[in-house]
Amino acid sequence: MSSPWFFVTLLTLIAIVSPTPLAEARAFFVFGDSLVDNGNNNYLATTARADSPPYGIDYPTHRPTGRFSNGLNLPDIISEQIGSEPTLPYLSPDLRGRKLLIGANFASAGVGILNDTGVQFVNIIRMFRQFEYFQEYQRRVTKIVGQQQAQRLVNQALVLITLGGNDFVNNYFLVPFSARSRQFSLPDFCRYLISEYRKILLRLHELGGRRVLVTTTGPLGCVPAELAMRSRNGECVPEVQRAAAIFNPLLVQLIQQLNSQLGSTVFISANAFSMNMDFITNPQRFGFVTSKVACCGQGPYNGLGLCTRLSNLCPNRDVYAFWDNFHPSERANRLIVQQFMIGSTQYMNPMNLSTIIAMDSRT
Repeated sequence: MSSPWFFVTLLTLIAIVSPTPLAEARAFFVFGDSLVDNGNNNYLATTARADSPPYGIDYPTHRPTGRFSNGLNLPDIISEQIGSEPTLPYLSPDLRGRKLLIGANFASAGVGILNDTGVQFVNIIRMFRQFEYFQEYQRRVTKIVGQQQAQRLVNQALVLITLGGNDFVNNYFLVPFSARSRQFSLPDFCRYLISEYRKILLRLHELGGRRVLVTTTGPLGCVPAELAMRSRNGECVPEVQRAAAIFNPLLVQLIQQLNSQLGSTVFISANAFSMNMDFITNPQRFGFVTSKVACCGQGPYNGLGLCTRLSNLCPNRDVYAFWDNFHPSERANRLIVQQFMIGSTQYMNPMNLSTIIAMDSRT
């Protein structure tokens, strides 16, 4: 006859090897710009949309979804990794009932830290509005599960915020002698952005965020759009790269200060700059044929204008680091998320997502 100890051990083993049931998976909230928008802008009158082919060509439905990708984007792949369903755009009519408990994506292509970033896109969900929607979301969830449970769902959730890139490429560097470049030197502009980002991150904490992944900007001077407009020889554009080189260390410093002030590791910096530079500087090592030419686009490096039905389109998206003039391909996004999950402190500081999940599962 088997001993009770055997059954306890067996149950423990089953608990360890079984995937987390979706109902028990932690909620996931996403804020920010087009790197993480999964379709909110489809519901807005704006030019910052990815709602027509060939966007979505490699998505499971092979149709455009509003993601600025050939397939999945960063939040989709993070959801996969944490054993959750992908979050729906907050503006989607399908986001109701139990689907609300999975979390929500509030991101909107074109937004920045500053409210005057992306004015050319007219109707986009600026950060103050993303947070208003987050408050509305919490009221909706409270009606379903009650206030205590709703509060716990938000506090235990994983949060991703991606901002800053547009403040440079769609504001400071958008046109020669832009209003912001006349107002600020580049170092002063970076310091101003950090002072404004500080308010955004503290507001996110106020609204219940307790585990927040904050991405640095990527290598802005290396994207096909910048190569097409400003590069003489296909090299990354020095002045735009300098923006990231000034801004990113200040952001990491801000995160350390906020965690110290709050007495807890609320904010985790994700070094998107290094994650991207790895395959930009050595594409072949990662199985890419190019990290300069976008898969979809036109002009030098396929970096001019929008990706449309009329654009050049590469036959194999997996060998291109960039899908369009600004955004990584799904395969590049998978490499980035791999570093989110298991990267060293060079990439994820003070700890990676696997460590966070292991720590939080014990509390």
